[in-house]
Amino acid sequence: MAGGQERVLRRRIRSVQATKKITRAMELIAASQMVRAQSRIAGSKPYLDGIERVLIDVAADGTAPERLIDVPESPENVAVVVMVSDRGLCGGYNAFVLRAADRLMRTGEGAGRSYRLVGVGKKAAGYFRFRGRQLDETFAMGDRPSYEDARRIAATVVPAFMAGELDLVQLVSTRFISSGTQVVETRQLLPLVPPSGTPLAGSSAAPESGRRTGVPPSDGGVAATAGAVSEGESATGRSGYFEYEPEPEELLSLLVPRYAEAALYGALLEASASEHVARQRAMSAASENADDLITSLRRVMNRARQDAITTEIMEIVGGAEALRQGAHRESAPPRPDIDAEEQIA
Repeated sequence: MAGGQERVLRRRIRSVQATKKITRAMELIAASQMVRAQSRIAGSKPYLDGIERVLIDVAADGTAPERLIDVPESPENVAVVVMVSDRGLCGGYNAFVLRAADRLMRTGEGAGRSYRLVGVGKKAAGYFRFRGRQLDETFAMGDRPSYEDARRIAATVVPAFMAGELDLVQLVSTRFISSGTQVVETRQLLPLVPPSGTPLAGSSAAPESGRRTGVPPSDGGVAATAGAVSEGESATGRSGYFEYEPEPEELLSLLVPRYAEAALYGALLEASASEHVARQRAMSAASENADDLITSLRRVMNRARQDAITTEIMEIVGGAEALRQGAHRESAPPRPDIDAEEQIA
């Protein structure tokens, strides 16, 4: 019995060691991909920051459509874009995002809102279909998201928003702050939300501005622009503001889709980096658990082997003792009194 148990334990130890090799390899791959993802996030931020500044300047003009700027008061038709991964083995990364999106939609449906759902990542499709929610579109989340992926996702919600079919577009994903901190966040993608303190469309704080165009201004134009910048500094606290051509409404109709694509691309990169971090942590924990399990199994196997050795030694000692006693009986001389009694009998 002990020998059979030892064989079973040896086989199980080999199985755990093979699993540990896999988890260790996945941990190293995730760590290397995490570094690349961080560099891609840093490279994408200047473009997104630039287009945000342009949109905020246009919104501060005072003539931009209110529907494209700020938080809607009572949205009825809402689109939710959920970003998770295609694969598991990344701890609670997928579960946290999916539960946050589910809570968001349940709360909104209780308030009378209708939702369109766009899933990015195969785990989103499986989660919501199991719960009876229909997804309008599903997209794959690769290890290295591209700008084309963001453009395809944006094409499912931006045209409907620009046409007035959607009042609000929200994004539920993981915000990558650092390699040690990632936060599940619900962001408003559209309409654009200007930073606090920026005058919005129709605000009385938005001053009359000069016009910056590609045509060189006359002397009077230069003076007017300079005066506008000075006034803008006192009114908004910023270093200046601009008036663009074409008109704000037309310009926003051109820039808002570009902004949505850039924001989705940044979110894809952050989600990918967060996934790699979560997988690296999960695989590191799995490797440590494999080490602990191997140590525990080896202790059990050593005890079983010691029991088997002890049993064999006891059997050998018992057999040797039986042989010694048998040899002692055969070599003992006959007793005279016993022989006489046998003769009389």
